[in-house]
Amino acid sequence: MWKFIVKRLMLCTVILFFVTMILYAVMRCIPTSFVDSMARQLAQQPNAKSFEEWKAQLNTIYHLDGSILEGYFSWLGNAVRGDFGDSWYYIIPVTEKFSNVIWYSFVLGAISFVLEMLIAIPLGILAAKKQYSITDYTVTVVALIGISLPTFFFATILKYVLSIKLGWLDLYGLVGRDYDTLTTMGKLMDMGRHMIMPVVTLVFCSIGSLMRYTRTNMLEVMNSDYIRTARAKGLSERKVINKHAFRNTLIPIVTLVGGSLPGLFAGAMITETLFQIPGIGYVSYTAMVNGDINFYMFYSTFLAVLTLLGTLISDILYAVVDPRVRIS
Repeated sequence: MWKFIVKRLMLCTVILFFVTMILYAVMRCIPTSFVDSMARQLAQQPNAKSFEEWKAQLNTIYHLDGSILEGYFSWLGNAVRGDFGDSWYYIIPVTEKFSNVIWYSFVLGAISFVLEMLIAIPLGILAAKKQYSITDYTVTVVALIGISLPTFFFATILKYVLSIKLGWLDLYGLVGRDYDTLTTMGKLMDMGRHMIMPVVTLVFCSIGSLMRYTRTNMLEVMNSDYIRTARAKGLSERKVINKHAFRNTLIPIVTLVGGSLPGLFAGAMITETLFQIPGIGYVSYTAMVNGDINFYMFYSTFLAVLTLLGTLISDILYAVVDPRVRIS
């Protein structure tokens, strides 16, 4: 197992190298240029240098005067030493800006992820156990609605009903107006109330595919020979489902769980924007469209590392839930 992990980590290093190179090349080629925007603003000031002069000077300052490969290896050399530079758009160190906003997205993503697992997997198993029943059709309809509804549409409905019509929750924001006057518990409760609609939006729009996936795999497992053998031995239906079928149903699901690791830190750009939550999704999108290469490269590299680790975790979990794929 350790040899397998070491080999995979070495392969992940090579993959990460080429991924970051491609990401850097894409950022250098996007139409929006931070240097062009800054040079245009500076050139409009009284008695300022021309746009071309400012552009050349700024390209030198931001190390964009060389080729893409030269710029990439310059960035890579600093990144290996842990120096990701300052954010061009936010004008503070990249890691500082990242640490200021990542936990909002992590809490939002973690709560949504746990609820998604707790709701989607049991409902998918229940639908499979009661195939072609009212329960199965209800779960299927809810799943299809969740898959089909756009995030912005469902979030708008929630805001209209719960905030505008009923007045139960605030329309947007992470805290209320009187947040600073509350006690510690009151502040936690206030932030919790503001998280309700974003969490409900993320969960409802995400559980559909996982419910369908779980149901399909459960039906496939329940039609297997060893399940029929277990029933023929006189085992109770609960033991057949929980002890034999459920574990084998987990085998393909661990792929989704491992792949969900980056999602905990990736942020939810649309949801965060709609509810005005200052999370990493909205911040990184703003950095990208403004040509902030330093910030977006750090964010993308961070997600790439998590993706590779998530894939490795999925492979290890395969060996945990299925003895057939264990490595001696």
